Amino acid sequence: MTRPAARVATAADWPEVVALRTRVFVEEQGVPPEVEQDAADATAVHAVGRDDRGRVVATGRLLERGGRAVIGRMAVEADARGGGHGAAVLAELHRQAVLRGLTEVELHAQVTARGFYERAGYTAVGGEYTEAGIRHVTMRRRLERPVSRPAETRPVRPSA
Repeated sequence: MTRPAARVATAADWPEVVALRTRVFVEEQGVPPEVEQDAADATAVHAVGRDDRGRVVATGRLLERGGRAVIGRMAVEADARGGGHGAAVLAELHRQAVLRGLTEVELHAQVTARGFYERAGYTAVGGEYTEAGIRHVTMRRRLERPVSRPAETRPVRPSA
């Protein structure tokens, strides 16, 4: 098995993204279909992770609100959970946020996924609440711009 990786989704990925989100949110968790998809999908940056067979097994989306990155709709196929696919999607969404100049990210984590986000550097802000019939907590973290390394320099030797 190769190490999980994620990339920005294309229009060709969209049917698989919708199918995965429907399986996870609507069928597994009971979220009403009219709540699961919304108008923000059209402007969001979506990321996908595929397994070794090429199936989309993880997805998430990135929005910008008030100068802050907002990550949502994180979903991982049941048989792929714990395999690093969700972490790969989250890392890609963080990378996309940094590329857009954003330095803070927020998400509404399902309480059952709180540990996953804490391991990714998130901290809860505020108490728990119910959203779409599921217990959530708002979490945030800072995003660091990658440190660019100066070009390697070699000592100049005087000519003899």
